[in-house]
Formats: sequence, C-alpha cells, structure tokens
Amino acid sequence: MGEDVRLRAVVELAQGMAAAHTPRESWRAAAQGARHALAGSFAALSVWERDLGRLRVLVNVGERAEGEDEFPEAESYPVHQFPEITEFLHERWAGGGEPHAWVETAQGPGGVGSAGYCHQRVAALRRRGRGCCVVAPIVLHGRAWGELYVARPVGAPVFDRADADFATVLAAVVAAGIAQTERLEEARRLAFTDALTGLANRRAVDLRLDEAVERHRQDGVPVSLVICDVNGLKRVNDTLGHAVGDRLLERFGSVLSLCGAMLPGTVAARLGGDEFCLLSVGPSADEVVRVADELCVRAAELELGEGVACGVASTDDPIGAVRSARRLFRLADAAQYRAKAARSVKPVVAGREGRGGEGDPVVRLADAAAERGGEGERRRFRGRGAL
Repeated sequence: MGEDVRLRAVVELAQGMAAAHTPRESWRAAAQGARHALAGSFAALSVWERDLGRLRVLVNVGERAEGEDEFPEAESYPVHQFPEITEFLHERWAGGGEPHAWVETAQGPGGVGSAGYCHQRVAALRRRGRGCCVVAPIVLHGRAWGELYVARPVGAPVFDRADADFATVLAAVVAAGIAQTERLEEARRLAFTDALTGLANRRAVDLRLDEAVERHRQDGVPVSLVICDVNGLKRVNDTLGHAVGDRLLERFGSVLSLCGAMLPGTVAARLGGDEFCLLSVGPSADEVVRVADELCVRAAELELGEGVACGVASTDDPIGAVRSARRLFRLADAAQYRAKAARSVKPVVAGREGRGGEGDPVVRLADAAAERGGEGERRRFRGRGAL
C-alpha cells in the first residue's frame, strides 16, 4: 500500500471518529477505519478492564463469525488466556520500549513481531477461519487502554512488519479519537447532570420531556411527570446549616433514584433548589402513582426534613390533550403546589379530583394560568390554600 493511500486511510479514520455522536459510533468508526486501512476482512476494538482482569470486546465489524455480534453484550477474554496483554504492554514497555503492534498467524507462534504468547489467539484464528491478525495496543493517557485487532481470511496475504508498523500508527489515531469522545461525553454529562445529587438536571428533563411528548403524540406512549418539593429544607438550612441541607437533598435524591428504578424508562432529576422530578415514559399512570406513593412514604422516613409535597400528571389520566411538554409540566407543577398547600402526605394527581377531567381543580388552575401566560400561577395557588 502506497504512502498516499495510507495517509488517506489515516485521515478517513480520524474523520470517521470525529463525526461520531456516541461512544458506540466512535468504536465502530475506529474498527471500520482500521479494517479498511489494513485491507482486513474483520476488525474488533476491545477495552482492558483491569479490575475484572479481562479484555472486553466493544465492537466487531466486517465478516463476523458465528457468535460474534456487532456490539456484544458479554464477549470478553480473561487476561490469563492472553498473557501478552500484561507482558507486552507493561513489562516490555516499562523496560524502555514503546507499545507496538504484532502479527500472529494460524500457523502458530513466530509471526512477524510476535509477542511470544499466541497459542490462544492462534486457536481463535483457526476456529473462526481466519489466517492471520495484527494486534495493536491502544494507549490512552499514558496507560494501556485496550487493543485494536484486524484479521484477514485464510489464503489472503499475511500481515508483515510494515503492516504492524502501520497498525501502531492507526492505534495512536484511535486513541486520540477515544480521548476526544471521552471529553465530549464528560461535557455532555456535566451539561445534563446536577452536581450535588448526580441526578439529571432541568436541562436534561426539558430535552427528554419534549421527546417523550412527541412520542406520545405520534404513538400514544404514556408519559407521566412526578414533581416533588422537599419540605423543611429552609428550616434545616437556617438551623443546622447549608451543609446539612445539602445532605438532605442528597439523601432525598437517593430515595428518588431508588423509586424511579421501579419504573422502566424513568429519569430521576433535580430541577433546582428543593424541587425534584420523575419523568416516566411507558408505564401506566396507576403504576406511576403507586411509585409516587412509595416515594412519599420513604421521604417521610428520612431523618432530616419534613417529607415531600408531590404532584403527578400523566397523559393516561383525563387531563385533556397534551400537545406540549409545557402543559404536562404545568399540570404536574400545579398538582405539586396543591399538595403543598394542603400539606398532603400523599401525591395529588391531576385529573383525579372533583368531577375529574376539565372539572378537576388542578386542571382548571393549570389551564387558567396558561391562558394568562403562566405568570404567577404558583403564588396564586399557594394563596388559595387547598382550593
């Protein structure tokens, strides 16, 4: 392969990883780019999980053998089966060398750049009908992160020293792409995570609620929102200090997360201050209300605070058409403030009081506030007591 062709292959690999939006897309782009660059029939990207003592496969691309999924759930190999991982990546490297790719063939040990321990890989090559492979360590932040593996079928030209050298270059490009992906993931995590509790934040809820309501409009998928206000936070802050208040919020966040896990497809979030929510997509309104009941019980048992005021709004209940995320949020918000005003120890559910539907006081309040532009609805609600 000419230098120009290889340079283009490197550029295409880097561009493919840069264009990825998720870690999975990045892994696939890395493996596909390396497979094309080395004229392989198959490629895989694996990560070394030191704490578990194994090499876990992230993605398989190209001509996959039976049992090889593109994104395997549980394809991993104990490190003791591949001692070259520790010997080659650490002992030789620590001794002053550089991590470098090596080649193995189905004919047995002794391939170009062989690490010296290839019996398991040779067996794997034969079992899957492959003739040779090149294995390149991926080094990230000065540590062995995993490996890039590219194979050719039986009868194809065997990888040579130049291929191993090129694989080393490709692994370095992949490492840079993975580092960029990790930085982007961390930025996304910070952008959508509450720093105190580790739950999702208001920005994340707004985004997911918009998507959920659109699913509801198109497919009728039930969407429910539970909004909670932690009672007694101001008293705790004023008498015991803000550090203790933060501890109350963290503990309630843990309870909220635990209860949210009872409902598949549910996001637990802190909206800000003493307000939290559960966004559920899929479960019925009755299931959500049962979990909201459990949440109120568990919150009342916390050592600090005075329980929670909890409001629920679900597209499953008679609340009228929900054409926007804003309306569902306003309904859950109004239900929560009704619970607050009534000092209710149980959740208030929009659409289930009074005559139900449009006659429900929470629905009337939320929709009346919307007609006035939504200004001051919480203050008006608090000022009217239990309504």
